[in-house]
Amino acid sequence: MRTEVKSETSLDKIRGNSGRLKSTELTAGGTAKDRRGASLASLRSVSQQRRECKHRYRTGLPQNPVVPVLAQDGEPLMRTCASRARRWIEQNKATPFWLNGVWCIRLKFEPSGRKHQEVVVGIDPGSKREAFTVASKAHIYLNVLADSVDWVKEAVETRSMLRRARRDRNTPCRANRRNRARCAFPPSTKARWQLKLRVVDHLRCMYPITGYAVEDIASTTRGKSARWNKSFSPLETGKRWLYAELSKLGEPTTRAGYETAELRQRFGLLKTPEKMALRFEAHNVDSWVLAKDTLGSTGRPENTRLVHCKPLQFRRRALHLQNPSEGNVRRRHGGTLSKGLRRGSLAKHPKHGLCTVGGTMGNRISLHDLGGKRLCQNARPKDIKLLTRTTLIFQPVRRNGIPPTAKAVRFLPDFL
Repeated sequence: MRTEVKSETSLDKIRGNSGRLKSTELTAGGTAKDRRGASLASLRSVSQQRRECKHRYRTGLPQNPVVPVLAQDGEPLMRTCASRARRWIEQNKATPFWLNGVWCIRLKFEPSGRKHQEVVVGIDPGSKREAFTVASKAHIYLNVLADSVDWVKEAVETRSMLRRARRDRNTPCRANRRNRARCAFPPSTKARWQLKLRVVDHLRCMYPITGYAVEDIASTTRGKSARWNKSFSPLETGKRWLYAELSKLGEPTTRAGYETAELRQRFGLLKTPEKMALRFEAHNVDSWVLAKDTLGSTGRPENTRLVHCKPLQFRRRALHLQNPSEGNVRRRHGGTLSKGLRRGSLAKHPKHGLCTVGGTMGNRISLHDLGGKRLCQNARPKDIKLLTRTTLIFQPVRRNGIPPTAKAVRFLPDFL
C-alpha cells in the first residue's frame, strides 16, 4: 500500500508593518524593536563570536598579548592580558616599566594569592643562534631567539699575539692575580654556555619558572675510554656545567636530538633549513616542542612572535687601538664607561629616541639603535636620559614587514 506524504511550504511571518522577516531577527534574548530600513544581515551572537575566537586561537593568529606581572617585592607572578594591564594602570593599581625589552607591570597592592602554574623554559642550543620558549600548559608567554657569543676565540688569539710582541720590553714581572681561578674549559666555550644561563636569569625575573627542558647535544665518543669521553670535548664539559647550574634553579629535563625531531613530527610542525632566519620555524619550533612535551600539553603554537636577543661585545681591558695612526699615535679604545655612562645601556635621546650608549670622541658620545646601527657621534651627555643598564639587547622581530613599535601595538606604553 502506497503512503502519500504531504509536503507543506511554510512562510516566515512578518511582524507588524515593518516588512522584516522573523527569521532575520537576532537569536539573542531581548525585546529590541525593529526599524524600517534595517539590514537583513543579523549580527553575530555571543556563541558565534566565541567559536570564531577559538578558531583564531587554533590557527595561530596573533591574540591579545600577555604581560608579565611582578609583585611589590619583585616576585614574578602569573601573567595577565594586555587589556587588564591597561585597566590596572588607568586605575592606578599598577606601574608599567620595561624589563629586558619586554613591557611589564608592577602591582601596587597585595595580590589575592601567589600560587602559580607550572611554567617551563625550552632551550634549543646552537652554534650560531639559540632558542628559548617560556610556556605553560595552555599558553606561550615568550619566544626568544638569541645570537651566540662567537668572538671570544679570536679575541683570545689576538691577546696572545699582542702579549708575545711585548715580551722584549724591559718591564718588571707582574704576578698573576689570585682572584682569577682557572676555568675547567676554554674561555670561548665558557662564554657560550654562560649566555644561556644569563638569558635564563633574565626570564626568571619576569616569569615564575619551575622547570627547564634542554636538547642534549653530543659529540663523537670512543669505546672503552672513559677519560676521553668525559672531558675530550668542550661541548661535554660546557653542557655538564649548564646542567649543574640549572639543577640549582629548578628541574632540568634533557631530550636527544632525534627525540626532538620525533616530537616535531608528532605535533605536526616543520623546521625551515634557513638557520639564520628570524622566524619561529628556524629554532624556536624545537624549544616549543621541548617545553610542551615536558608539560604534557598538546595543540599547535598560538604565539609565534619572536624577541631577538643580542649580546653586546665589550673590549674591557683594551686601552688603545692596535694599529697607530699618523705620528705613531694610538687613539684610546676600549673600556665600559663613556663619560660616566655604562656602554650598552638603554637610553632615551630627545632627537634619536630609544637608543643605546656607545663610545666617546672628545666630549661627545656616540649613540646606536637597537639593531646596532650608529645614529650619531656628537650626542651631549646631559641630553641622554639613562633608562636601564644591560649587556643584552632584547628587540621584537618585525612581522610581515611591520615593526612592533609603540605606535603600532596598542598594549605598549606611549612614554618611550
